[in-house]
Amino acid sequence: MSYQALYRKYRPRDFSSVRGQEHIVTTLANQIRADRVGHAYLFCGTRGTGKTTVAKIFAKAVNCEHPTEHGPCGECAMCRAIENQTSMNVVEIDAASNNRVDDIRQVIDEVQYSPAEGKYKVYIIDEVHMLSTSAFNALLKTLEEPPSYLIFILATTEAHKIPLTILSRCQRYDFKRIGVETIAGRLKELLDTEGVEAEERALTYIAKQADGALRDGLSLLEQCISFYFGQTLTYENVLKVLGAVDQRVYSELMEALVRGSVEQVIEVIGRVIEQGKDLTQFTNEFVWYLRNLLVVKTAKEAGQLIDMSEENRQELNQYADEIETEMLFRYIRILSDLANEMKYGNNKRVLLEVALIKLCRPQMEKDYESLLNRVHNLEAVQEELKEGIASGVLQTPVPGQALQAAGEAVPKKEIRPEAVPEDVKGVVANWKQVLRQLSPVSQSMLQDVVLSVSDSGKLILAFSQSTTAEYFKKEEKQQELIEAAGNLTGKEIQLDIRYVESRQEFNALPELRNIIKNVEIEMMD
Repeated sequence: MSYQALYRKYRPRDFSSVRGQEHIVTTLANQIRADRVGHAYLFCGTRGTGKTTVAKIFAKAVNCEHPTEHGPCGECAMCRAIENQTSMNVVEIDAASNNRVDDIRQVIDEVQYSPAEGKYKVYIIDEVHMLSTSAFNALLKTLEEPPSYLIFILATTEAHKIPLTILSRCQRYDFKRIGVETIAGRLKELLDTEGVEAEERALTYIAKQADGALRDGLSLLEQCISFYFGQTLTYENVLKVLGAVDQRVYSELMEALVRGSVEQVIEVIGRVIEQGKDLTQFTNEFVWYLRNLLVVKTAKEAGQLIDMSEENRQELNQYADEIETEMLFRYIRILSDLANEMKYGNNKRVLLEVALIKLCRPQMEKDYESLLNRVHNLEAVQEELKEGIASGVLQTPVPGQALQAAGEAVPKKEIRPEAVPEDVKGVVANWKQVLRQLSPVSQSMLQDVVLSVSDSGKLILAFSQSTTAEYFKKEEKQQELIEAAGNLTGKEIQLDIRYVESRQEFNALPELRNIIKNVEIEMMD
């Protein structure tokens, strides 16, 4: 016999083998036992949760010659015929490819004939939401008043697309997502039968990746077994095969975001890419990591609400003490939007890096959550200063720094508008148009820049972060900016890239955009 995939080889044969849908199989078994079988059923739920499998078991059970408390006996002639797909009593229809009204009319013509053997004729229509409106209308009358020997089982992943007139004539059963423990337990049973050894941690991870679908879990398991054939299936091996990322990477990225370290964020993303990981999957899993962190921070019984080891939970508790709830909301909001954007984006790395830089630089946004993020960063700096003074690390400031230490503002340098060169003035006046010509990364880097002018007439780009200053000190980045400015002014400007470490000195720099704007307002008056 040719090889069978695991999800086909171990497809449940009776109700007792179905996992995670006890509320449904118990009801159906009781109906058969009490001879209260309905004429139309609607099975709803996500992929891989057992809709078609339960439908086939039910079809065998109602025709079984010797039914048991678990459904079909599996031994009688009718059970074997249905199992081998040779029985005329059970007809499966794929509505995705047979969705025309003529297809349904053919079914209606066939149901007029009673079964040659067995008690019921069962029609299983999979993905029934794909039927056309006219096909639904054709089915309606037969579904409402079917012959006594006829049973319809409609299966769908999108119940909201089915007309209410159809829904009202069916018994509806919602198949829920199967839990991680249930899927992992089933995988362990199958591996014991196959004689394959696997770490419990590896099976748990596969179960998580299955996202509530046992069939997906079996497919992922088969993929891992095939790659490491004859070997023990370890957690690290599963990560390699599925292109997933270890929990430690998310912790490292979280630490970088809390510290606002753009360098570390870019370095982590670089390592993830070098390992061949899928960035969309990475982003979705990091959002789930943040979700767990939010649960730990806000719920009293968090241990019962998140599925992870005690070691990882303690690590989450540590981060939960360091980050505000509003910051987590901001992280989840930005990354969730990013995950949707990445589905259609070509350069996923740039999109991810820009979003993470935005998380590190809350000053790039003006919403409430970003302001709280900025306050958090300032408080962290204040605590470091206090610790430094207490330990004697910070010495008495030199005279040039005394004003800053005392909390006094550094005097702001005055620039007369007429002293600004015309080419510089033209670039500053059209700064937004200049930005539109740059790459998305360069645009994001220039959100927190002060535009000023040097004594020699150069356009100063002053940054409060060393990372952004070093970024624009590269010749190719400066050239990109010079060309964009030249396209608007027709002149080639000279740039002076500066990193201003002191926040007071940075705020004291004269901002040309404000100076030119004020002059334009005065001229209008």
